[in-house]
Amino acid sequence: MAERGARLLPLLLLLGGCSGASILRPGGPIGANNRTILLDSLVIMLAIIVPTMIATLVFAWWFRAGNGKARYRPEFVYSGRIELIVWSIPLLTILFLSGLIWIGSHELDPAKPLASKTPPLEVQVVSLDWKWLFVYPAQGIATLNQPVVPAGVPIRFRLTSASVMNSFFVPRLGSQIYTMNGMATTLHLQADQPGSYYGQSAHYSGDGFSDMNFRLHAVPVADFTRWVASVKAAGGLLDGPAYAQLARQSQNEPAKHWGAVQPGLFDMVVAQHLPPAPGPEQGRDGQPQVSPGTAE
Repeated sequence: MAERGARLLPLLLLLGGCSGASILRPGGPIGANNRTILLDSLVIMLAIIVPTMIATLVFAWWFRAGNGKARYRPEFVYSGRIELIVWSIPLLTILFLSGLIWIGSHELDPAKPLASKTPPLEVQVVSLDWKWLFVYPAQGIATLNQPVVPAGVPIRFRLTSASVMNSFFVPRLGSQIYTMNGMATTLHLQADQPGSYYGQSAHYSGDGFSDMNFRLHAVPVADFTRWVASVKAAGGLLDGPAYAQLARQSQNEPAKHWGAVQPGLFDMVVAQHLPPAPGPEQGRDGQPQVSPGTAE
């Protein structure tokens, strides 16, 4: 028993470390609705799984070799009742699941604004190699790997990639969405309560992928206002040349802030007026890698 417990301990520690990012502990309305769909789907699928498992055990027990009451019928071919049961349960399961998918795909459309009396805060997101850039166009500031948002306020993310395709995902807040070079996608999320929410790249994008994560900090509105003022006071300008330097491949970049951002920087990245990042300069064993800036 002691040896078995020792083997299970690393797994338990791993699961415990993942609990802070669990989609089963939602921190916003989109995450809560995603959890509801997940649990509803589980219950619907159990409606066919549980009876099938029970029937398997019952049939194995009833038709055992020692049961003289079991009747062997080698001539049996067809039963309308059995066919009705066998086909109706899977069909009902599919109908219920398709209904959930239909409703969820419309109600939780990433581009659909959240119902709120508070105007949304726009945050522009650029996935780089291997880091996340967050630009606040209304506030005129930017941050690297450390987004801060006001709790209880809808957030309108506009996302693009300055290199290879990537995926933006804050598990407790809700939907995952892809970032693509030369394109912009939209995602609406909200953090209901102040807290620190784990975010990550959910799409393999090269050697630095495993460390391409961040902490999204949701703070009271007053604290967010003070944070914006402190970033502005700290100074620093994110313009074209600074962005070109930032876009180069790097790993484990610490959080960084800029108190001023060149107007329209995000749109210039999307339109490729600022050239795509060079991407990984070399792969394993020194082999060259293809990136948006070098592909023909």
